[in-house]
Amino acid sequence: MGVSTVTDTMTADELLVLPDDGMRHELVRGELRVMPPAGFGHGKVALRVARCLADHVEDNALGESAAAETGFLIGRDPDTVRAPDASFVSRERYEALGPTLGYWPEAPSFAAEVVSPRDTFREVEEKAFAWLDAGTKAVLVVDPARRTATVCRGREDIRAYDGDATIDLGDAVPGWQPALADLFA
Repeated sequence: MGVSTVTDTMTADELLVLPDDGMRHELVRGELRVMPPAGFGHGKVALRVARCLADHVEDNALGESAAAETGFLIGRDPDTVRAPDASFVSRERYEALGPTLGYWPEAPSFAAEVVSPRDTFREVEEKAFAWLDAGTKAVLVVDPARRTATVCRGREDIRAYDGDATIDLGDAVPGWQPALADLFA
């Protein structure tokens, strides 16, 4: 009989084959994080952000965009797999790494996170900074409850938007300048 070892950490490969339990999962430094499915308001805004992003990316042949729950392997030993609500990988990075059936093996060029009612400020900040630390150029944090957005480009480079603002994300997604109102329409 073989020896059974209990580990406190999980790998990205183990996460990839985890049976579907109806919950959302991420891996943070080997620790499995389980989240309930998003609410309707969150999903509605996440879809608007993803659709606006995907339309711009496709219309301009910039690369590939991905919807919510797409995993990105942004850390190893222990593994970290995070899943933004929308993301973009530049054409250059996509062509260099090629298509993959598993998690994308690095951070996206751009990630969007939609704040859920149960999210704490610390959780949202931690996730945005994890994207930046892994090489993401800009993170858009959209808050449906406040109808605001925040763009993080670094720990000291954070800008908030409200009202009828246009958000310039051209450094991460060439030419993309969505109107904040379009994300909530």
